[in-house]
Amino acid sequence: MDHPSPIAPRELLSSLRWRYAVKQFDNTRKIDAPVWTALEESLLLSPSSFGLQPWKFIVIDDSQLRTQLRVASWNQSQITDASHLVVFARRSEITSDDVERYVERIAQVRGVTTASVGDYKKLMLGSLSTMDASAKSEWSARQVYIALGFFLESAALLGVDACPMEGIDPAKYDAMLGLAARGYTTTVAATVGYRAASDLQATLAKVRFPMDQIIEHR
Repeated sequence: MDHPSPIAPRELLSSLRWRYAVKQFDNTRKIDAPVWTALEESLLLSPSSFGLQPWKFIVIDDSQLRTQLRVASWNQSQITDASHLVVFARRSEITSDDVERYVERIAQVRGVTTASVGDYKKLMLGSLSTMDASAKSEWSARQVYIALGFFLESAALLGVDACPMEGIDPAKYDAMLGLAARGYTTTVAATVGYRAASDLQATLAKVRFPMDQIIEHR
């Protein structure tokens, strides 16, 4: 695949400086279908360790369900006022079946045999075998946060506002969404849409430590 024309560095930085964690969304504005489709695909294209993708992204379209989830989110208005709500869930347990499923997908997409991916399969299984259940859960959660960052940046580049939301009750989300029975557990959520004119957070200067205190060259 040919590389698309890159955006200018100033355009990237402009998008990053423009974005912030929205506290008030304009509940009258909805994301256009083509833009939302692109954002969903950005989730699909998110990188993960080994490419295993130990996640599921649940887009909550049901307004009644969103109202219920708001109660499990410290009653934060973004849950119901944003155009879209995405729940980022991770695999509750990573097993050899997950590796096998991925190997089969590699073979299908690339038109190769599963045997030709045998060494890579052994590498993945070997790495996972060194982790206990707790370590695997932590590992899969980190993968989900990679996808979250990818999603937030994609939204900013498309001029869509977003807010990552950890102020939720994962256990209640799991119960409402029936995730445990499907082998997943809630990790974090994100609300996306367009900022309300009344959100004063949008006008505040972005607070970051000086670059020479954060970035080190050796």
